[in-house]
Amino acid sequence: MNGNTPYAGPAGNPTEDDEAALTPEQRRALRDSLARIAAETREYLPDEYVVGAEIGEGQHGTQATVAVRPPAGNPVSAGFTPEFDEGDTDLVPAEERAEVAQGLAASAALQVKQVFQQRSDDPIAK
Repeated sequence: MNGNTPYAGPAGNPTEDDEAALTPEQRRALRDSLARIAAETREYLPDEYVVGAEIGEGQHGTQATVAVRPPAGNPVSAGFTPEFDEGDTDLVPAEERAEVAQGLAASAALQVKQVFQQRSDDPIAK
């Protein structure tokens, strides 16, 4: 009976957690880091692949996600919960951005390859 009331769920309002909320500067730094990862990912892929980034609120605080939708196959994504230190402006170092971008691009390309292997009778495609 209590599952269908507006009061169901954990007690308290999770959006009022001061420690979980990002400051405007932190949100801007996170958005910039995600935009850089998305831009680097786009450099590895043709225009048919759609790359996007999103900042959202999850059960455990702020969630950051970069996703790729290949022209065929399933979308792939990389997500993380950001952790800021005092005065931290570059959330994701350049080496990690490149690694994530390459991993996403490779995973998206693999999705397309697997779809064509499943649909093709051509032994060269397999």
